[in-house]
Amino acid sequence: MLRIEVVYATAQRAARYAVELPDRASVRDAIQASGVCADFPEIDLAVNRVGIYGRLAPLDATLRDRDRVEILRPLAADPKEARRRRAARGKRSASPS
Repeated sequence: MLRIEVVYATAQRAARYAVELPDRASVRDAIQASGVCADFPEIDLAVNRVGIYGRLAPLDATLRDRDRVEILRPLAADPKEARRRRAARGKRSASPS
């Protein structure tokens, strides 16, 4: 048997689920067994990416004992665009008036 941890967090709350699964279980199996999707109905596995210990993984990836499956939320802002906006603000404030 595999001991797997499934985690998900929102801005307001974090949840952790411990599940036991048979050998050769997949990421999808762990998520389904945890019940996380019932507790957080906004999770859509067609949209939300998942990972194992911070590394992106497909839903059919095979798990190993003591893996941590992480369900990732979509980014609120594109990191490149946010950096461009910060850089533009910095240039405006640094220019002599």
